[in-house]
Amino acid sequence: MKEIIKSLQNSKYFYIIISGMDGKYAYVNQHYADEFNYIHESFAGQPYYITMHEDDRYTCEEVSKKCFANPGKLFPAIIRKHDGKGGYIYTQWEYLAMFDDDGKPEGIFCLGYNITEYVADKQNLEGAMDKIERNSTLLTRIAFQQAHLIRAPLTNILALTAILNKRAGDDELRSLCEMILESALKLDYTVRNIVENINISEDETKD
Repeated sequence: MKEIIKSLQNSKYFYIIISGMDGKYAYVNQHYADEFNYIHESFAGQPYYITMHEDDRYTCEEVSKKCFANPGKLFPAIIRKHDGKGGYIYTQWEYLAMFDDDGKPEGIFCLGYNITEYVADKQNLEGAMDKIERNSTLLTRIAFQQAHLIRAPLTNILALTAILNKRAGDDELRSLCEMILESALKLDYTVRNIVENINISEDETKD
């Protein structure tokens, strides 16, 4: 343990904390001290929870209990830390119970690092996936409306125009019928094309 602490004393990425059985900091490495010096200039002897979100104290307590119940095993925890600006950063930790030479509980060893960017990326990705899902639902609704609510009466117009064209008594009326029929066919093609493109987009999203 001492070798690990010594090797990571000057780490630029990892935090090291040792909390005593009294719930106070017994040791922090330089990286942790530098990162959170806006909370306190010297952590030794300070309560372990002064850097964290109030709700995460319960997480620390529960993980610590697991550590002492399972000596030698590491247990993970995500803890929110004050960022000095009214917000929080996210940190990932692994806890390990420490015992003295007589086997009595001595404290908790914690190794952690900043995962704020990872959490932000994950939240952005989840937001994007939710938006895609909402858009997919909207596209499905549009496709249904195009396929059923619009094409159904359009089909009737095509059929009626064809019948009227056959019964037309003069060339002028027949010409008008043909113009209506041509426009209706173009509209039907456009609607079918929209529906097909929506279905293709949904299939690509699923893949």
